[in-house]
Amino acid sequence: MNFDSINVQELAQILAEENQAIQLIDVREEMEAQIASIPPFKLLPLSKYEQWANKIKEEFNPELETIVICHHGIRSANMCQWLVAQGFKNVKNVIGGIDAYSIYVDNTINRY
Repeated sequence: MNFDSINVQELAQILAEENQAIQLIDVREEMEAQIASIPPFKLLPLSKYEQWANKIKEEFNPELETIVICHHGIRSANMCQWLVAQGFKNVKNVIGGIDAYSIYVDNTINRY
């Protein structure tokens, strides 16, 4: 299962470009997103997999670049593997997750 990884600086650059041809998925839990979030990301908590899994290709285009984030990068890596298995072609995991983003890019984002 092949997917790429990007660091938080690369993510910040992508977000600054306001590229409409990307899809952003956050796999953390709702409680976590209430503490810290990056607005353009769509929340798909892994614990609610049954609620969104069968609709993933209705909400997201497998042909578009898809970037996945979590707290540190482990859950998002799992999601990236799953997306590739579902036929997604250009999937990227954010190394270090939102925690690294809050340290290196935007310190106004709460850490937990």
